[in-house]
Amino acid sequence: MNHGASDNRRAGFHYGWVVLMLGVVVVFASLGLARFGYTLVLPPMQKALSLNDTEAGALATGNLFGYLCLALIGGGLAARFSPRRVIAVALVVVGAMMLLTSTARGFVEALTWRTLTGMGSGASNVPVMALVAAWFARSRRGLAAGIAVSGSSVGLILTGAFIPPLLGIAGGDGWRACWVAMGMAALAVGIFAWFFLRDRPGEMGLDPIGAAPEGPAGARNPSFGAAPVPAAPTTPAPPASGLLPSWSRVYRSRAVWHLALVYITFGFSYIIFATFFARYLQGELGYTKERAGGLWQLVGWLSIFCGAIWGWVSDVLGRKHGLALVSFVQATAYALFALWRSDAGAIAAATLFGLTAWSIPAIMAAACGDQVGPRLAPAALGFLTLFMGIGQALGPFVAGRIADAAGSFSPALLLACGVAALGGTASLFLPRAE
Repeated sequence: MNHGASDNRRAGFHYGWVVLMLGVVVVFASLGLARFGYTLVLPPMQKALSLNDTEAGALATGNLFGYLCLALIGGGLAARFSPRRVIAVALVVVGAMMLLTSTARGFVEALTWRTLTGMGSGASNVPVMALVAAWFARSRRGLAAGIAVSGSSVGLILTGAFIPPLLGIAGGDGWRACWVAMGMAALAVGIFAWFFLRDRPGEMGLDPIGAAPEGPAGARNPSFGAAPVPAAPTTPAPPASGLLPSWSRVYRSRAVWHLALVYITFGFSYIIFATFFARYLQGELGYTKERAGGLWQLVGWLSIFCGAIWGWVSDVLGRKHGLALVSFVQATAYALFALWRSDAGAIAAATLFGLTAWSIPAIMAAACGDQVGPRLAPAALGFLTLFMGIGQALGPFVAGRIADAAGSFSPALLLACGVAALGGTASLFLPRAE
């Protein structure tokens, strides 16, 4: 008998909740700081390094290209070896590269460090989302993934609160101080991940939260006293030597390819809004950095529960309807931002985006577990993230070129609207879980 598991049951506590909270912190570091921290640092950084809008977009593209390169590999490594180790090492890379970003003296240096930062983000974010999915049964996987992605919201809230004052205190080099602070935070999270993450419930003699545990009939699952939810039958995980052939389940799945199409539209559209949010407000709507930071905080506060809410919606209504609803709401946000050029329009756009911001990644993580099971979920999510990464890598560069040519970001935002609407339409035709 496993006394550790018995103790957990008696205490009514499941270590999966610890893993989930650590997942929030990992997403906070790998995306909330390493990617979305760039939004508010961009205007002073662009000015200090004499970058045009195309080059500013290229820095975001480099970061996202790095993410793309490591997302697929990171998911595969996590599936074959240890998600905990991959996540921790990747976060150390994230922190170190953000520290080096603070030393950049020109476009090429900044592009190099931002690209390497993206590689660390891809190798940490993809495995942690799949890791969270492995600790929860299918009936609760969407909710859990939704909570995990709220780490990005925490990043928006904290950067919106602290970056504008730090920029003011440090003067012309304030953007460098911001990168140092964010880099140190990411390093600290990497250390925590190494010591406290666990790869799967079986390591601790536990069942996933929400699954019916093995044992006497009527036994309760250790998830804060919740009644057990029957789990789908599972088969033993294949040995490491046989894992590569089983990955063909990922690449041969029609539903996975369909999800990839939806994910590329999300990546392309949302990153335009997120990357140039402060640049558009300050450059075209006359906002100060403090007001832009305050509106960015609003996005963060509104989005903190969006993944959990929409993940739960997808548990109830199905993944395709959840994806479609989120995509259409985001398309509306981008259109309002582009066409309603006033405080009211900016607030309405920020509100709609905040209410849905990280919902699609949460639903995608849950969908991967649905389609290929927890064992192959890291590889499936990595495969999907390859396509989202393509969209993300293209979005800022295309938007920057459009802005330089048109003298405004409004046309680029309208493009984002159309692409998001395309993704919503495609979601409605998603096939059932195989």
